Amino acid sequence: MKFAGFFRQDPSQLPLDLLRPILEQLTDRRDLSSCVLVNRNFNRAAVPLLYSVLDSRVVSRSGDKTVVYHPSTTLNKRPELAQYVRHVIETGAVHRGPTSHYSKITEDTLHALSLCTNLRSMTWVGDFKRFSGSDSVFLSFLSVIRNHPLRSLTIRTHSDLGEEAWAELTKLTGLRKVSIWCLEGPPYLLGNGWANRLRSTLTHLELGVSAFLYPCSELLSQLPLLQDIRLKGAPSNAIPKILTFLPNLRSLDTEYLASGPSNARLTPNPDEMATLRHLTVRTSSIDIMGPLKLWAWITTILPRRGLETLKLHAFTLHMGHTRIPRAFILDLATMQGESLRHFIAGDAELTLPDIECLCYKFPRLESLVCLVVAPDVDTIAAAVEKAVNLKTLRLQVHWICTDDQPAPNELSLEQAQKWMLRTDSSLLRIIGINSVVYKGKWILDSEQALKFEVVADVEGDKWNT
Repeated sequence: MKFAGFFRQDPSQLPLDLLRPILEQLTDRRDLSSCVLVNRNFNRAAVPLLYSVLDSRVVSRSGDKTVVYHPSTTLNKRPELAQYVRHVIETGAVHRGPTSHYSKITEDTLHALSLCTNLRSMTWVGDFKRFSGSDSVFLSFLSVIRNHPLRSLTIRTHSDLGEEAWAELTKLTGLRKVSIWCLEGPPYLLGNGWANRLRSTLTHLELGVSAFLYPCSELLSQLPLLQDIRLKGAPSNAIPKILTFLPNLRSLDTEYLASGPSNARLTPNPDEMATLRHLTVRTSSIDIMGPLKLWAWITTILPRRGLETLKLHAFTLHMGHTRIPRAFILDLATMQGESLRHFIAGDAELTLPDIECLCYKFPRLESLVCLVVAPDVDTIAAAVEKAVNLKTLRLQVHWICTDDQPAPNELSLEQAQKWMLRTDSSLLRIIGINSVVYKGKWILDSEQALKFEVVADVEGDKWNT
């Protein structure tokens, strides 16, 4: 507190090596812009942060007038600022939209981009027209970034990039992360030897491309350094085999497609499969009723101890919510009971007894997110009583009500505080019940006395509870 008082009296005396980590906590560019104007020290610390990430923006005004604000204008006027740029986000629509007042926007942007010699990553959000061939604007950007020390590339489009664009992409080397979401067009990614060129550098990969119309094992087997992958459209029965190609894999985000093509082989030797630390499975209630069993499949790809995070994104359609069976919890605990810390089930449902079982079987549990049916808040508190390491509890609750027992009121501020301080060693600090989230922390009051404060925040309620 003495340090904070000193900072308020004379912020210019704060050392630069401390000032920058403090300013890095700011998430609003307007705050960073204000810091630039405080004094010389603040300016020196804030300017590199303000220009580290740049994105193109379109701002609509009244009538049919559209104004484009693009950072290239500033960089071309003050080229010394380009040294601070580490990441750029470009939108294809900006360069093809109504820009009569700024006809040289693409030319100026490419010139500014050429000045960013310390660029590390780029995101391209495209609007390619179906089967229209490669986009000339995108190709011009590729020709510039090839001369920079790029480490990460993200591409988001609705349609095919085009053969020429894919050919240029596969010439890029030295990338550590590639994220491409393009669901139409031929599987160019499988050809041209791009995987082999990235073999010694690529550690993170996200793919939502038509490559999975063809076997994807060949592609991934050429990338043994992968630590984190996200796949969309990959056949579920291919995942166990893929895990044998990637000894360094720690994080997997994939779909469960029970209705996909069936070419299943014998389950690989568990000793040959990667040890996953984080697993995200995306599915739907329809897929769960397919020929493969979701829960058995999850345990199949987790044959080794060490899982820390399990996220299940189960989308509900017209068949109700996905219910997680007790047998799955018990099977998962057999191998992952001592390591699992985060159980994020989203829309999937757990019963109160299953929540109690989960908290008992996974003693290191820190986060629990799921849907539950309960009569009142006290029964929920009793169900999580054994979770001594729980820090975050987020529940979508369907309250049980009868003619004699109406639906209870939501969790009160006093009840939330009681939950958080249920024991002297309690770590629980975030409790979310439906759209209300309570956050607690220890603070010093005006008299410098330690006090536990709980505040409530209301979030959007997509469940309409």
